[in-house]
Amino acid sequence: MPADLAVIGLGPYGLPLAQAAVAAGISTLGYRTGPEAGSLSPAELRRMLSGGFRTAAGPAELGRVRTAVICAPTPAGPDGGLDLSQVEAAARTLSTHLRPHTTVILESPVPPGTTEEFLRPLLEEGSGLRAGRDFHLACSPTRVDPGNRDFTPENTPKVIGGLTPACTESAAAFYSRLTDKVVRARGPREAETVQLLETNYRHVNIALVNEMAVLCHDLGVDLWDVIRCAETKPFGFQAFRPGPGVGGHAVPGDLSRAGRSLRMVELARQVNDQMPRYVVQRAAALLNEHGKSARGARILLLGVTYKPDLADQQATPAQEVAVRLMELGASVSYHDPHIPSWSVLDRPVPRADSLYEAAADADLTILLQQHRTYDLQGLSVKAQLLLDTRGATPTGAAHRL
Repeated sequence: MPADLAVIGLGPYGLPLAQAAVAAGISTLGYRTGPEAGSLSPAELRRMLSGGFRTAAGPAELGRVRTAVICAPTPAGPDGGLDLSQVEAAARTLSTHLRPHTTVILESPVPPGTTEEFLRPLLEEGSGLRAGRDFHLACSPTRVDPGNRDFTPENTPKVIGGLTPACTESAAAFYSRLTDKVVRARGPREAETVQLLETNYRHVNIALVNEMAVLCHDLGVDLWDVIRCAETKPFGFQAFRPGPGVGGHAVPGDLSRAGRSLRMVELARQVNDQMPRYVVQRAAALLNEHGKSARGARILLLGVTYKPDLADQQATPAQEVAVRLMELGASVSYHDPHIPSWSVLDRPVPRADSLYEAAADADLTILLQQHRTYDLQGLSVKAQLLLDTRGATPTGAAHRL
């Protein structure tokens, strides 16, 4: 049965789009580009299926839709840039079934120029059609924030940049069915660079507060109180908070495809990449202050996902924290209500069944992720030592990052 929409890539970008489309009454077809994991709950998936969502039985079904949105993941490659291999595979698959008048939209995070210089030739070569004449081509950077209940696809403005004005309007007509506001960029490059700016803005500001966390600890200043006071300023300041590292699917990017780099972004990456090591240094220092060595210490890690209240472990700093603690000779266990099993260096990490008993037994408990189910006041009472990397515990209840 034909569908209005094909979502190509059912990972962290594609599943939320498919969910929003189904909720808007759009007949939606899903096509997997590889082993993908999204953040929708089983109940949400059931509602999608009852709303008419289905996965494609084969690539031929991609030729029977009006709109095809490529949402393939673009993880960091070996060189630190974005790996576009799944976008390429999705484009080649779609191109052999592409029909005239179809609207093709790229949502995957990509470097500026990808839509025109990388995606367009693949689609034209495989289909024999010409973008902007025979089919519409546009970029609309994803703005997914998994687990955010305040900002949904419906109330989050969608940026669109088409190859031609007609391409932009065709993509706008589609997204206007999903969102309250459509923002038209001058073209695909501008739309792609919106994603670059938004992602780098987050990473640079997190790096700033991460550096402030280290400085304030050395100075004996309560950074969390500083942030609390600073965020009362009604202009010129947006509060970011430090943590054990920056996880997630949005990789900080530069203009390496154009032979350029962003020095501030590279520095921010270096700062954020050092945070797991800093957490372990603080952990070892805390143990030492209480007459214990990291070697042989029982350390409990709380929350090993990259974001609270989700099961997503993409680029979670918990991995490196655990590795570095093990290298010091610590005995590491974990607790996470969303992760039933966890492995580090291909070895299973013991999972604590009873949270309070495990915290009382551990020489040090480290809060890496603030899940809603954690009673931090109770944990601060039970734990022998508690290092809070999220500033989530009551003031004075734990050692904060």
